[in-house]
Amino acid sequence: MSTRQPPAAPAPEDMLQQPATGEATGPVTSEATEPATGEATGPASADVTGPATGKATGRASGEVSERETREVVESSRETEWSKPSFMQELFLGRLRMDLIYPYPEPDPEDARKAEAFLERVEDFLATVDAERIEREGRVPDEVIEGLRRIGAFGIKIPEEYGGLGLSQRAYGRAISLIASKNAALAVLLSAHQSIGVPQPLKMFGTPEQKKKYLPGIAAGEISAFALTEPDVGSDPARMEATADPTEDGDAYLLNGEKLWCTNGPIADVMVVMARTPAQKPGGRRGISAFIVESSWEGVSMDHRLEFMGLRGIENGVISFKDVRVPKENLLWGEGKGLKLALITLNTGRLTIPATCAAAGKWCLQVVRRWASERVQWGAPIGKHDAVAQQIADIAARAFAMEAMADLSASLADDGGYDIRLEAAVAKMWNSESAWRVADQALQIRGGRGYETAASLESRGEAPIPVEQVLRDLRINLIFEGSSEIMRLFIAREAVDPHLQHAGAMVDPDASLGDKAKDAVGLGAHMAKWMAGNAVGYARWPKHGDFGPLAGHVRWAERAASRLARHIGYAMARFGPKLERRQAVLGRVVDIGAEIFAVASTCSYALHLNADPAFELADAFAKGARRRVEALFDALFDNDDAFNYKLAQKVLEGRYEFLEEGIVDAPTRADVDPAEVETFARADLAGVPVDADA
Repeated sequence: MSTRQPPAAPAPEDMLQQPATGEATGPVTSEATEPATGEATGPASADVTGPATGKATGRASGEVSERETREVVESSRETEWSKPSFMQELFLGRLRMDLIYPYPEPDPEDARKAEAFLERVEDFLATVDAERIEREGRVPDEVIEGLRRIGAFGIKIPEEYGGLGLSQRAYGRAISLIASKNAALAVLLSAHQSIGVPQPLKMFGTPEQKKKYLPGIAAGEISAFALTEPDVGSDPARMEATADPTEDGDAYLLNGEKLWCTNGPIADVMVVMARTPAQKPGGRRGISAFIVESSWEGVSMDHRLEFMGLRGIENGVISFKDVRVPKENLLWGEGKGLKLALITLNTGRLTIPATCAAAGKWCLQVVRRWASERVQWGAPIGKHDAVAQQIADIAARAFAMEAMADLSASLADDGGYDIRLEAAVAKMWNSESAWRVADQALQIRGGRGYETAASLESRGEAPIPVEQVLRDLRINLIFEGSSEIMRLFIAREAVDPHLQHAGAMVDPDASLGDKAKDAVGLGAHMAKWMAGNAVGYARWPKHGDFGPLAGHVRWAERAASRLARHIGYAMARFGPKLERRQAVLGRVVDIGAEIFAVASTCSYALHLNADPAFELADAFAKGARRRVEALFDALFDNDDAFNYKLAQKVLEGRYEFLEEGIVDAPTRADVDPAEVETFARADLAGVPVDADA
């Protein structure tokens, strides 16, 4: 299925639902993630808003303390592990290959329906002018209508509500195919289905809500997800949007502003997060989820936003002023909104790994052709070692990305696994690998990689948009959990079994006596656990059923045991301060991610049962093993403390002399707000608008 335009790795949900900062400020004892933003979330505390007037009035006490944010975030995370998790077991030192091998097989009927749908998708994509979308920065109405005709807005919606009822794996394949044509199309559909109204509605909606909204959404009513606000970064307790009950008790009055809402400018219906009154006197105002229709009075699409990549997406600023939301449109219950979003994300995040894998495959195809045809210094450039090494890395990583994406989606479809860690690791690892692969592809293409597709075509060359791939992929390291936030989230879940024994040891307000008491229990737990990981035997002939890859699986088992010991040592060495050693925690997570990637590629290769697959898995595992050794070496032998102190000096202005001789970056907007509003409103409508209208 070869197409000309590049694959984006767009994500579901509120597309740019966080500032492009990769904020990673929360402690590891918090769930450092957030539904559509990659930021910490949880039910927010009472001092983020004013009185229950139905309007966001600002912070009562100015700022929110770290303790309050910690409590907010912890209260929203899933605390139970009722189903097995490969990654949780891995961080405990146990390589449970039995959880991922034999490889999960797709349902035959789902596979049959998926193939038929993919054929319709490919036929439709042949009619789409992807370059027009990139050039004009919009998806034409006729393209959206075409997506409606083939059922693309209801891929995962059950058939009883008019959808296709396909699996997560089939959905990922379809979005990946669409992304390989144009990024904006994939963003449109993934923001609509992965965390827009359909997914949380399927999981948490009432029968009446499903009957009311799902048929229209499956038919093509566009949905969105509104969470992020201008002042909400990685601190969820700063949320200001409010939803307060009306006097008659029949509805809520919604007030506030949401930022970076993908599909917002064209959405028919959306999930909106807002603070609802505390459920008991003196308690925190929770965050709740509501189904809101864009046509309701008081809903305003204020600005259509533009970005470095994904130029055809519809993303905007939305404001709500005294919007009357029927009480029947509350999802799940008051105070459960962020937990709803976090649970939804367990599968919602899986779109990024899938589309990143597609990007890797697209780059591999481009590089293979170019490096075979382009001759320099008497030989195709692929024959030169410097280029060949990059090609090998692209091929190995492309195979690993596909293995991780496909395996994670298959585990989600099975329903018998807890995939919160697998989804997070696949999102983090695939997004970073896809960026590396695209960067290498651009380097190999040279000037033609940097040149736009339109420019290439204008002078008679194939319009291969490698630079667009790079621009479109960059956001994946930021949204749906920036790489920094993902590492904190994964680390938090990795140490969760130990924190359950920590008690007062991790409570900043506990007395010294209570801390000492619980320290004994934690010490006994850690001693027993460390003893169980002291050896980690995994030698020949263990895992012999993996054939030529058995050695890599045995290594993965030994590495998992070694990682567990290092986690124990880190907890003993740093104690409660471990939550501040984010670079150490990041290396722990990176080691676990590489081990998961090796295990996934080995299982996937055996599933494919072909020599080329074995060769690619072998190549990837060899590289991963070297990276893991380097990470182990740097785990405790590093310059982290020195670099942290240096960074603080930078912030204090000690090195401002380095900023001399440049034109200063802007620090404020230099345009009249009325002019900005006029532009935004005109842009949304497609016609000039009088500023006073």
